[in-house]
Amino acid sequence: QVQLVEAGGGLVQAGDSLRLSCLASIHNFRLHSMAWFRQVPGKEREFVAGIGWRGGVTYYADSVKGRFTISRDNAKNTVFLQMNSLKPEDTAVYYCAGGTSTGVPAMKIAKTYSFWGQGTQVTVSS
Repeated sequence: QVQLVEAGGGLVQAGDSLRLSCLASIHNFRLHSMAWFRQVPGKEREFVAGIGWRGGVTYYADSVKGRFTISRDNAKNTVFLQMNSLKPEDTAVYYCAGGTSTGVPAMKIAKTYSFWGQGTQVTVSS
């Protein structure tokens, strides 16, 4: 049974940092693209960052470029999202996703991912 379990969310102040992690029990994890999406109530889930299966290719939403960094450790079946200089508008539930699509625009589209975590809340106060 595939499971993605996120951790690391919490309540922080603007300007602080958080590091999210996602432990994925996906067979052949190293062959899957991984991504982070986020969602606020009443809005669609939006792409935040994605990383190719080799880890050398990364994609970011314009709103987080330069502040967030996605990485992966294939030996530990884990993907990370380092979030720096957090802003109140980063407040959302953050979801980890895994799939076999590569490149853009596929990796920026939620429906292309087969596996999803339960989400972790990130709240940034001003």
